[in-house]
Amino acid sequence: METQPKSKRKVPPGSPLFPDRPRLGKVEIARRKAESHAFAERCRAIFNQVAPQLIADHYEWSIHIEPDSGDYFIDPDSEVCFQKAKQKHPTKMLMEMCLNETGACGRI
Repeated sequence: METQPKSKRKVPPGSPLFPDRPRLGKVEIARRKAESHAFAERCRAIFNQVAPQLIADHYEWSIHIEPDSGDYFIDPDSEVCFQKAKQKHPTKMLMEMCLNETGACGRI
C-alpha cells in the first residue's frame, strides 16, 4: 500500500476573518503594543493628577482624556462625556476612565 506524502497547507496571506487584510508581523504587533502602552501611561498620568480633586464631588462619573493636549471631559453619562470630547478633538484617540479609586469602568 502506497501512502501519499502529506501536502503542506498554505496559510492564506490574510486573516481568516479579514482575508483582504495582510497579517501583521511580530515587529508590527510589538510596535503597536508599545504605542498603546505609552498612550495609556500618558492618560494615567493625567488621571492621577486630576482625580483626587474630582472624586469628592463626581464619584463614579465618566472621564475621557486626550493626553496630547491634557484635556479631560467629565459627565455622569459616558456617552455624553464621549460626545463632549469628540466635539473638541474629533480625530484624536481618547481614553475613558471612571472617577473612582482605580479608574476602572464597570465590573470584571
